[in-house]
Amino acid sequence: MSSPSKRREMDVMKLMMSDYNVETINDGLNEFNVEFHGPKESLYEGGVWKIRVELPESYPYKSPSIGFINKIYHPNVDEMSGSVCLDVINQSWSPMFDLLNVFEVFLPQLLLYPNPSDPLNGDAASLMMKDKKQYDLKVKEYCEKYAKKEHITNQAEEDSDDEEISSKGSESSDDEIPGHVDP
Repeated sequence: MSSPSKRREMDVMKLMMSDYNVETINDGLNEFNVEFHGPKESLYEGGVWKIRVELPESYPYKSPSIGFINKIYHPNVDEMSGSVCLDVINQSWSPMFDLLNVFEVFLPQLLLYPNPSDPLNGDAASLMMKDKKQYDLKVKEYCEKYAKKEHITNQAEEDSDDEEISSKGSESSDDEIPGHVDP
């Protein structure tokens, strides 16, 4: 049986060799961002998200941590943190699953079939159950506002600017820069 580190390398390489744009963090394979496109024929079609993936030391025996970096309006995604509420990742993960399953099956299924009865975003869940038409409009609005290719590209540039600033020892943040527009 292969060791967890070899399996981690193999799974990340499979993801990189697929159609996904993978951006490693700190040149390691434990943390990286993946460009994820909303599934076809869904409210999220045309949306592009940057997904943060963190692999625990015991991966694949322990599930990866998955979160949306740019905003998404969905009952099972926390609007502020981007955390995902998905049983297969949080409770029923198995070493038989790999990272391709996360991006080709689990996340598309989450976006295609939201579960408002187990919400991380109570407002989205409530709106979905009370007024589906308004919910659909709000999802589309968020896709337009936060989930375009330029949003994740700008986010990457801001992240590298932040690293540059912090590596110089400055205590300032983007919030303190006059005239800075928050994305």
